[in-house]
Amino acid sequence: MTLPLQDPLLSAEGQGQPSHRSGFFRTVLRERKAAVVGLAIIVFFVVLSIVAPYIAPFSVTEPSCAVYAPPSAQHWLGCDDGGIDMLSLLMVGGRISMIVGFAATLVAMIIGGGVGILSGYFGGWTDVSLMRVTDYLLVIPDLVLMIVIADLWGASLFHVIIVIGILEWTSTARIIRAQVMSVRERAYVKRARGMGSGNFRIVWRHILPQVGPLLIANTVLTIAIAIYLETALAFLGLEDPTAVTWGTILENAFQRTAISSGAWWAIVPAGFAIAAVIVGCFLFGQAVDDALNPRLKVAHLSSRRWALRPLAGRGPDAI
Repeated sequence: MTLPLQDPLLSAEGQGQPSHRSGFFRTVLRERKAAVVGLAIIVFFVVLSIVAPYIAPFSVTEPSCAVYAPPSAQHWLGCDDGGIDMLSLLMVGGRISMIVGFAATLVAMIIGGGVGILSGYFGGWTDVSLMRVTDYLLVIPDLVLMIVIADLWGASLFHVIIVIGILEWTSTARIIRAQVMSVRERAYVKRARGMGSGNFRIVWRHILPQVGPLLIANTVLTIAIAIYLETALAFLGLEDPTAVTWGTILENAFQRTAISSGAWWAIVPAGFAIAAVIVGCFLFGQAVDDALNPRLKVAHLSSRRWALRPLAGRGPDAI
């Protein structure tokens, strides 16, 4: 008698048991402290951006103190050259910077993930065509091309989002393509194809769940790059000057003699906020990426599991 073969993941789902994928991020947060720290930083700034208009102590359009007033009990981070409270500017500016970073990353994730899945799954001329376009965009310096495009299109937050999104998808496409090429050769994918499943169903039910964690890890890392590029474009004057972002705060501080006036509080807080978000995204994204790397699961390659074995003896007398 022949017993029917069944995918372990499908049997676990059929019995109502949680699959490995459902507890992946929980395991990463439990085993890697860097992931917890990174996620806490990201969540803090996201929550702060959401509630910023309601908890900002002063208006960001009306002066509330003297020009470049130093930090005080009333103005914790001092004021800028227009007498605007820096803490309020930092809160409201972070809201727009985070929106630009997440929106540009969403565009990059959709384009890069779609190109990577199509290229890796179908192969052939589809793979060759999409990868040639990806290669051309990879060799072009991102910041230089962004400056040219933003200057041609005009200073606008929407233009900045589109420019960052359409130029930052290439690395995502490469990574997802390599993973999809590996997943499509697995037994359960071939069995699903042999049973008559269409390409869309195979990609949706079998390919996408496997590359999802890797796509999320790369997306978190791309958020840090997007926020950095948004700051760079704003600092170079290629963003809407009326918008309050961390980049425009730095641009205004440098253009309006904050350094020569000794007003460090007009520069340092915004720079620290940008650095903190980038570090948080890096810590969380790198922790997820490391957890997905099969080479780090080998005992002799993992710094968490590797240890010297004693040559002789036990306990304190071991050598």
